[in-house]
Formats: sequence, structure tokens, C-alpha cells
Amino acid sequence: MASIIAASVLALAAGAHAQLEGRGFPDCTNGPLKNNTVCDTTADPLTRAKALISEFTLAEKINNTGSTSPGVPRLGLPAYTWWQEALHGVADSPGVNFSDSGDFRYATSFPQPILMGAAFDDQLIHDVASVISTEARAFNNDDRAGLDFWTPNINPFKDARWGRGQETPGEDPYHLSSYVHSLIQGLQGDNPTYKKVVATCKHFVAYDVESWNGNFRYQFDAHVNSQDLVEYYMPPFRSCARDSHVGAFMCSYNALNGVPTCADPYLLQTVLREHWNWTAEEQWVTSDCDAVQNVFMPHDYASSREEAAAISLKAGTDINCGTYYQEHLPGAYEQGLINETDVDTSLIRQYSSLIRLGYFDGDRVPYRNLTWNDVSTPYAQDLALKAATSGITLLKNDGVLPLQITNGTKIALIGDWANATEQMLGNYDGIPPYFHSPLWAAQQTGAQVTYVQGPGGQGDPTTDSWLPVWSAANKSDVIVYIGGIDNSVEAEGMDRVSIAWTGAQLDVIGQLADYYDKPTIVVQMGAGSLDSSPLVNNPNISALLWGGYPGQDGGKAIFNILQGVTAPAGRLPTTQYHADYISKVPMTDMTLRPNATSGSPGRTYIWLNEEPVFEFGYGLHYTNFTTTIQGSNSSNSSYNIDSLTSDCTESYLDRCPFKTFSIDVVNTGSVTSDYVTLGFLTGVHGPEPYPNKRLVSYQRLHNVTAGSTQTAALNLTLGSLSRVDDKGNTVLYPGDYALLVDVQPMAYVNFTLTGEPKTLDEWPQPPEPTSQASDYYVGGYGSGAPYQKQVPVEIQP
Repeated sequence: MASIIAASVLALAAGAHAQLEGRGFPDCTNGPLKNNTVCDTTADPLTRAKALISEFTLAEKINNTGSTSPGVPRLGLPAYTWWQEALHGVADSPGVNFSDSGDFRYATSFPQPILMGAAFDDQLIHDVASVISTEARAFNNDDRAGLDFWTPNINPFKDARWGRGQETPGEDPYHLSSYVHSLIQGLQGDNPTYKKVVATCKHFVAYDVESWNGNFRYQFDAHVNSQDLVEYYMPPFRSCARDSHVGAFMCSYNALNGVPTCADPYLLQTVLREHWNWTAEEQWVTSDCDAVQNVFMPHDYASSREEAAAISLKAGTDINCGTYYQEHLPGAYEQGLINETDVDTSLIRQYSSLIRLGYFDGDRVPYRNLTWNDVSTPYAQDLALKAATSGITLLKNDGVLPLQITNGTKIALIGDWANATEQMLGNYDGIPPYFHSPLWAAQQTGAQVTYVQGPGGQGDPTTDSWLPVWSAANKSDVIVYIGGIDNSVEAEGMDRVSIAWTGAQLDVIGQLADYYDKPTIVVQMGAGSLDSSPLVNNPNISALLWGGYPGQDGGKAIFNILQGVTAPAGRLPTTQYHADYISKVPMTDMTLRPNATSGSPGRTYIWLNEEPVFEFGYGLHYTNFTTTIQGSNSSNSSYNIDSLTSDCTESYLDRCPFKTFSIDVVNTGSVTSDYVTLGFLTGVHGPEPYPNKRLVSYQRLHNVTAGSTQTAALNLTLGSLSRVDDKGNTVLYPGDYALLVDVQPMAYVNFTLTGEPKTLDEWPQPPEPTSQASDYYVGGYGSGAPYQKQVPVEIQP
């Protein structure tokens, strides 16, 4: 065994060197593998992968279980990095190598998902993802990236304090599920033989705490009952696995109900692979970085490093981000905690995936012809701008917008974001071809622009620096303040402690609005909710918009909206709460429903029992719309549950179609505009308490001209109508239902379901645990019964 460990360490070091020397592709024409079945393109991926793995020694097998795989040089198998990022464009990450000059020195940087989510436009998301995967393939062809990308982050953004909310499309599980389906199709492509890239849905599951009040993501134990788990936290991941066939998953840092997710066979095997039928030989799971180490410390779930590695591997975590597998699986093997077949299972999944990507197949792969000429094309640049303008959301307007800017217009451009460049990208960013800041964009309008950064960032207020602000405002015709929050307060590893605007920003904005008789426009930037009630309630503030993290062309997008070059049609993808909301519910409280005992008012628009500042889905326009549901004047319709389910031919009952509602949307104003048709369901059916409402369908209509009508199709499934019971089962219940169109309903239709409740999906119940050492643990999967601390059960080979 000492020889295995020594060989592993030497191979790991050699792999690190190989990474620096470049990776390339295996040579199936003249290389050592040319006679191995892995190079036979007529064989299936599983057969090819098994043939390759059979040539590995045990040490070589173990050394290729990490995020940096050294390959097997004696076989001509190059080193490979599994970790690439592409959240909103090809991004800086261990596997991506931007050039210092010349070709491949940048890639298109789209807005953060939180802003693209506000567009409620699944076709747009597909198009963005397709561009990202095209550019990723071009980078790969120049040996500057691998083919596996650890994106998207699809955890629901339920708590405004969460530092990584900018990475997600929003708070609603249906919205996230629909968004991610389109995203994965765009990333992985539609070629039946070769995937374009492999996408990775993360972080599985119930992960939305970074660092809050002494709770850290590496040790946090999320206590989630089965009803909330299935109803809210799981749907985006089900969409990834069952409905979209994503290539990879990432298990998260946190534990779920006492078990670290990367060491939980119930999550990774029973739910993911068995219940959702995510069983293709090329589908694999990676840990978040060092999450396997966290199984040992600080979760204190395993009694040794070797056991932490062993139980994670056997639970279904195929790749460890880091070196914990390479370092500690040899010892686990020596102790009988794993056998060689356990390692083979993971390696077969990994290399089957590379086979599906065409890694061994040379120029027959259709994506091998993509080059630097396919990166940051005019189409990609236009799409980045469209993605930004599509999400920007108008929250208040007293008629000052759109601005009429001429060469003589004097604009005071003020705020911490007014000349933003890298700020506009958010996190998980790459190198864009350019930064079009708000200042740059304002200057392109021909206006006379006076820019003052002024106060209002996240630092201490220094009023002695405010004099230039007053000077700029005094000589302006219009004041545009662009501020809010950014990565300095909301980021990975950093949750917020306040959801209020900073005092300095509110003071400056208030003085600009109250002391100068000028139109004052505020553009709120950043992802997390800010309590904008002081701005909404101030009659001297003329307009308020939300701009998220708008990407490389963010400044132009903002001014295109302000001028009316593009009419705003974005909708808030999260609830905007009052500042005192966070005093009523701890960030670590994972429950959704209001709780009179704890004082929680409930989470998200679905359950909140108090008035927010702005509701999920809110957004104004430069024109007016009316909507009518075709056939809504007819008598209340009734549907029998048995008939609905018996006539369905879908593999899963929750995907059975119910009805398509046609919504006529009329632009009764004078400005051409997009319109997002949101369909919410409410009613008295299923277990109490009843949700306020829940999003069940949406469609964005484009370029609805003045006086014209377009028709949206809201497609509802039986799953749309269903509720989740306390065991996690998805059930179609008899009762009264109503479909509402828009946030403040402009149209509605009632219908009734009759008959007996029908289970559409029976949730697999978790096993009773045999061990638990976490000090954070207080109860089981909704059982409320505490586990006893025990030494983990010994794993037999």
C-alpha cells in the first residue's frame, strides 16, 4: 500500500506540472491509446470508458478523482482540469486561461443571472447560453479551457441577505426551473452524439448561507422538512436532472438534516440518480471545493479523513474539488473502507462524459472548427446589451422618463456606480472586450455630463467630499444617481447584515431631490433587496429603476432605458422587503411558512404575510397594457382529477398537460414595448395554510406596438396545480382554483377540480440515520426527532 500512496503523490505532482505545460487532446491516431477501444467511435461511451479505465493502475485511478486530473502520461492521456466557470460568460477559473494579448484575451460578459432572470425570457436565456458554450468551445480548441463548466447556481434566492443571490435567477422555484431548462439546452447543445459542453447544476441542496451570525457555510446544517424541501428547494434541481439531463451536479458545503450533502447517499443516490432517473453513464457529481474535507471537519461527521473520503465516494460524489480524494483514498482503500470498484464507478462516469464531449474523437466533432473568430462576435455583443436592457426594471416613474436628451441637456451623474466598470460584472466574471460604463454611455448621448462619484459607497460617510455633488446638481437640468450595493457587501463567503440603503446614500439622494428643483432619477444597482421605501415615498424623487449587475454593456443598457431607446419591461425576480424584515427571521431559518411562535412573517411572495416594498414580479412600463383571458367569461369550469391523469401519456404525471390559457395583451398606450405575461395560481385546495399565490407560467411578448394586440400562451401542467404534503409527496387536490394574470391581477379565471386527491409523485422517504456527530443537528427530515450522537458505522469494502 505504501507504493500506491507514493505513486499517487508522484502522479499528482506530475499532473500539476502537466497542467502548466498544457493539456490538449488524446491522440487516437498515433498515440499509445490508438488500439484501445476508447478510440473506437463506433462503440458506446460506457464500453469505451471501461476499456480506458482497465488500463489504469490503482494509483492512476485514484489520482484522477480530483478536480485537477493528472491523466496517465504513459498512455498518452493528458492532464485535465474539470473546473471551469461560465456563470455569465467564460470566466476566470482554474481551467480557463485568458491570453495576455492577441487572440483569446477576452470573452463576452453577459449580465449576472439575477438581472437576466428579471427578463422572464427563456428564449433569451437559451441564446445567451448558446453563445457562452460556443465561446467555451473556441477556448477549448485553443487549449485554453476544458469542456466541463461548473454553472449554473440554481439555489433559490429566498433570503435577501444571501451574498450569492446575484448568481441566481431569483426566488421562485418555477421560474428557476424553467430558466435552467433553457440554459442547459443552450449550454449542452442539441447534437445527439456530442455535447457542446457539460453544465453543472449547483449547489445541491438547501444552500444559501455564507457567513451569518457565527454560522458558516462549511459547517451549517440546514434543517428542512420534507414539504419545504420538495416544494421549494428541489424543483430547480429536478428540472436539471430529470427534465434537462444536465451532465453534472455539485453537492454543497452544508449538511441537510444532519448529513453533509456530499456524503449523503439518500440525496445523491436515492433522490438524484434513482428517483429522478439521472442514471446515464456520463453523468457525474463533483463536490464543492473542499466540501469532502468538510465532512471530516468542521461537520465532524466522519471519524477520520479516510472515512470522510470513503463515505463521500460511496455516497456518489465522483470528483472531489481539491486533493482530498488523491490524498486520502489510498488510506481508505488500505483500511478496507472502499474497494477498486468504487473508484472505477466514478472514473467511468467521468470519462464517459469526456467521450460524449468528443474528447477522444478528433476533427469529427462538429465543434472543433470554432476559433477566436467565434468569440465576442457582433451578435454576441448585441445579445449582451439586449440581456441587460431586458432585465432592467422600472419601479417608479412620475412621467419624467423617458428622458428627452439633446446636445444642450445638462446631466449631473452621481454615485458609486456612475462610472462603474468591473462593478457591472459581479462575481464569477471573466475578461470582457470592453466596459461601457454609465458615464461613457451618458457622454454618447451628446449631453453635457458632470460626473461626481460622491459618497454613497459602502465606506464611512465623509460629508466634506459632498461639495462637488451639490455643484454638479446646481448646474444640471436632470440628476441621475446610480448606486446601491456591490460585491464589497454581497459576495461568496459574505452575507449582508442590513437590507437598507446606507445612510450616506439616502442622505445625499434626499438632499438632491429636496433641495434642487430638478428631476431626480435613482438607479438601484446590485442583486440583493434594498428597502427603497424612502425613495418611493419621497415625491421629489421622479423615478426609480433596478439594474442588477448588467455586464460589459451595462452603462449603455441603463441609458438606453432612461432615454427610451428601449422601453423597460423587466420584472423583479425577488421580493423587496422593508428593512426590519430581517429582524423577524434568522437567516438560518429554512422554513417558508409564517410562524406565529417564532415571529417569522414567511418567506418569499408565496408565503409573506405582510406588505413588501415591491412584490416579486413587479415592474412598470412606458406605456399601458390590458389583458384578457380568452373564454374567461364562460361559467366556472370543472375538471375531474381521474380523467386528467388517466388520459396522460407522459412518463411523469406532474408533466401531464392541463390546459393552455390564451391571454390577449393590448398595448393601450403610445410606446412600443415588451410585456411579460405572468400567470399566478391561487385558491383553496390542498393542505393548510394556503399560499398567497404561486407562479405557474410566464411568457414574454416582444415589441407590442401601440394599439396592437398579441396573445400569450400560458401552459399549465398537472404539476402546476399540485401541492406538496408533509411527506413530500406531490398531490393533485380537489378544490377551487384561480389563474391570475400579472402581479396586480388584470384578469383572472376560476376553475374547480373534483374527485379524490391523486398523488403525482411519491417522494422517497429518507432512511432513519445511524450516526450523527454534528453539533448543529436538531431534527430529522421533518420528523422533529433528535438523532443520538454516535460513532459513524464502519463501512465494509
